[in-house]
Amino acid sequence: MKPVISSIEIENRVIVAKYQRLMVGAKVVLVEKTSGRQLSETVTRVASPVPVGALRIRLPEAIEPGTYFLRAFNGHGEDAARSVDFEIS
Repeated sequence: MKPVISSIEIENRVIVAKYQRLMVGAKVVLVEKTSGRQLSETVTRVASPVPVGALRIRLPEAIEPGTYFLRAFNGHGEDAARSVDFEIS
């Protein structure tokens, strides 16, 4: 089965993303939808050996309002999952 980023919540400039079937070592990054630019200052890695869980990504002040999504890459750097689009205000 394919990995999934199943839900996104944003509170106080912290993104909480729930995931399923992402393996330890997977990398998750925030992507600006309009430009497709991956924001390297938001990269986080799955540290849990359990393939179900949640990630927390603190948004730097430099992140501007707009439409974004999360993209996950497996341990080999291959595209693994993408979240739905969401707004940061």
